Amino acid sequence: MELKKLTFTAVFLEVPEGGFSGYIEEIPGANSQGETLDEVKTNLIEAIHMVLETNKILSQKNQPHGLKSYRETLSFA
Repeated sequence: MELKKLTFTAVFLEVPEGGFSGYIEEIPGANSQGETLDEVKTNLIEAIHMVLETNKILSQKNQPHGLKSYRETLSFA
């Protein structure tokens, strides 16, 4: 899964205990935390991959049986 061609909005919050938390506005569930902003950014990339892969698996499990389906890759520039 390639995310280099997409742009998301990351929001970072400084937490009182120290470090940062962050989330992606466009992808519910894509959130993370870290000691530094760089760590949170790295963790958010992994969180995006995990959320999208989980959504794909859940979608396939919940697909109605008996209906013919078609899958194709869509690319966005």
